[in-house]
Amino acid sequence: MAARTPLGERLPDFPWDTLTEAKNTAAAHPDGIVDLSVGTPVDAVAPGIQLALAEAAGDPGYPPTTGSPQLREAIADWLSRRYGVTGVDTEAVLAVTGTKEAIATLPTLLGVRGGTVVIPEIAYPTYEVAATLADCRTLRSDSLLKIGPATPDLMFINSPSNPTGKVLGVDHLRKVVGWARSRGVILVADECYIGLGWDDENVPLSILDPRVNDGDLTGLIAVHSLSKSSNLASYRAGFLAGDPALIAELTGVRKHLGLMVPGPIQHAMIAALNDDGQEQLQKLRYATRRAKLLSALLKAGFRVDDSEAGLYLWATRGEPGRDTVAWLAERGILTAPGDFYGPNSGEHVRVSLTATDERIDAAVERLRVG
Repeated sequence: MAARTPLGERLPDFPWDTLTEAKNTAAAHPDGIVDLSVGTPVDAVAPGIQLALAEAAGDPGYPPTTGSPQLREAIADWLSRRYGVTGVDTEAVLAVTGTKEAIATLPTLLGVRGGTVVIPEIAYPTYEVAATLADCRTLRSDSLLKIGPATPDLMFINSPSNPTGKVLGVDHLRKVVGWARSRGVILVADECYIGLGWDDENVPLSILDPRVNDGDLTGLIAVHSLSKSSNLASYRAGFLAGDPALIAELTGVRKHLGLMVPGPIQHAMIAALNDDGQEQLQKLRYATRRAKLLSALLKAGFRVDDSEAGLYLWATRGEPGRDTVAWLAERGILTAPGDFYGPNSGEHVRVSLTATDERIDAAVERLRVG
């Protein structure tokens, strides 16, 4: 029998497992830990969404892999209504069981094996995991010039960025779309934070926006999630949209694998997509928390870079990020070090806005006292 290398040995260590010491230090604070290290929603799911989930709880049958016709119509309407995306019909969308799973399996399900996957220089760790699972070479680059003459098979971009909150403008997006299309590269845009823009001069745009792609979706996939905008992280509610041919290819493979969003979750997703009010209310909550934390960090001597959108503040004290994590942990605040996101981000920490108002106020006070 041939020697077997367990898959887990090919993957990097799970980043948050390295925070045990800092977490224990923060937890020892007399007033308890303020955990700003992860982007886990803490606010309740809107009542209308909960009701939709409960009303569908008795449905015993298998749900469609693509998502029900009603869900796909709600997705298309939401993209058009909220983000000016036209030309995306129900054949160009696909419900997925959480966007982390979708991102991690995309190169594999699209048959990109043993090739090259481009990811941002500072990147959500799952992009690299996706490449590793598909036995692909990972190339970190924010510059098309740095990619060189070799043609990659698939490219991930992320706007607004996790962790930096940076927003890619229309000119940049047009250049990337044109470059990928001219080379036959599948371009996957992680747009899970698109609804959380904080800067009127840097409004997040989708690669599906006609201003970006001139009405041509060929080779493009956008990744969307309701985890943050509607507090549905526990529901694993996400979807892909874009090139109908690629969506059909993914659907065919996912049917064989039995990858389908549970029926009651699909009903809840429809309720969330049709209720702009609950999404706007949640954004207001995050805006308030962001304003408090941003002010407190600046007064405490931090510099905050980018952070134009999303659920995080990308902060630095001009020292190794792990030292900053330790400094904050002594004050009962847990954050994520920049080295989670790539070798060029070691002096930053990612500070999440996903804590209750009471815990955010506690963090602000601890930063004030120093």
